Amino acid sequence: MDFLWHYDSPLGRMTLASDGGRLTGLWFDGQAHFGENLSSLRENRCVPVILRTMEWLDMYFCGREPDWKPDLFLRATDFRRRVWEEILTIPRGQTVSYRELAGRTWGTEYTRAVSGAVARNPISLIIPCHRVVGQKGLTGYAGGLDRKRRLLEMEQAPGDQNPMESLTRIT
Repeated sequence: MDFLWHYDSPLGRMTLASDGGRLTGLWFDGQAHFGENLSSLRENRCVPVILRTMEWLDMYFCGREPDWKPDLFLRATDFRRRVWEEILTIPRGQTVSYRELAGRTWGTEYTRAVSGAVARNPISLIIPCHRVVGQKGLTGYAGGLDRKRRLLEMEQAPGDQNPMESLTRIT
């Protein structure tokens, strides 16, 4: 059984999903791969982990990166879970390329596989896949490139360069 609830973010309506104790999904409504991991049994109910996630989202959209995350449950292959765990290490205001992300653990020959896992991230923002970019700048985002651009701009500290002009990469 999945419990679903909605959140109105500054970038559009989002759907949150939970198995009752952990967050299993967070998507912009209508984005690519929306709800791929949901069970067929669903109920609209705001359970405690969803309330906690909405607190996290409120802080995030007010410009603060919460120093905690709601309990997550990732329904996926071991490979995808490992990719998403790597994405969790990318600090706010910084980006890494798909190739660099692949090279950290698997080797750059796995760039396409890593890109596919990034695209199917079921927990947007908390697992910050918008911080993964192409070698030459912005490319791909299940929620749309305009949202990706806006998220990266929002995460820049006052006085930082525009992230589209000079992406800060971590290695």
